[in-house]
Amino acid sequence: MAERIDFRDQISANKWKSFFLMAVIFAFIIALAYAVSYAFDPGYFFTIMIFAIIFSIGYTYISYYFSDKIAIASVGAREADRSQHRQYYNVVEGLTIASGLPMPKLCIMNSQQINAFASGRDPKHAVVCVTMGALDKLDRKELEGVLAHELSHVADYDIRYMTLAAVMVGMIAIISQIFLRSMWFRSGDNRNNRNSAIFMFIGILLAILAPIAVKLVQLAISRKREYTADATAVKFTRYPGGLISALKKIRDEAIPERRISKAVAPLFFASPIPEVLSTHPPIEKRIDVLEKM
Repeated sequence: MAERIDFRDQISANKWKSFFLMAVIFAFIIALAYAVSYAFDPGYFFTIMIFAIIFSIGYTYISYYFSDKIAIASVGAREADRSQHRQYYNVVEGLTIASGLPMPKLCIMNSQQINAFASGRDPKHAVVCVTMGALDKLDRKELEGVLAHELSHVADYDIRYMTLAAVMVGMIAIISQIFLRSMWFRSGDNRNNRNSAIFMFIGILLAILAPIAVKLVQLAISRKREYTADATAVKFTRYPGGLISALKKIRDEAIPERRISKAVAPLFFASPIPEVLSTHPPIEKRIDVLEKM
């Protein structure tokens, strides 16, 4: 008999793993900045870090505060009409009562794929969007499971968390580019310095590999957040069967993928585009974990 998994243990374990992965990203930033600054001048460390922080925060500020509007516009979604989609509203209202969340704005995306996503910087500014395929093909329990998963992202502030991860990943990419491009303008004063040459080699190596490594870490964070949202959805509904059934329908459907921006693809309940390095764990693994709850 398979070992049972308590959804509370699953949520706690995944959150701790996510914090650990974030710490790994931060360690990469410090290591790369130190190697770059030592190869040139230790004073560059603060210059590089300040510039990277200002640029990254400025870049993500607009995306963060207008994430809901940007996401809805990018997929061509529209606000759901209560009279036409009464079940959609009723299910979400029931889940908000169970979870203690405020009612989000509800939207619909014109796609026959079974899918959904949530966006917004906090529960008070949240939006939930489902595809027409989800409304047409899922029964009430299955739809409830999918929507509970999306509201879990809202409750757990996942948009804020993933924005922070994006900022940190962006900082590493910026530092790497500054370092590699500055190689063309570096004076030859320290080229005979052995220590400088060693740190220069380390800096080049980190500048090339760090963006790749932290991108993999970011993908791992995203996958952990999906497992956590599945577990939180079970907490809200107390019934994993609906979510399991919805995942099986997604696994078995053969609908051509709609063109979706890679920037918003991580928000979706199931990855809407085929990716070698997916932001979502395999559906079979999600089903397997849920069946043990």
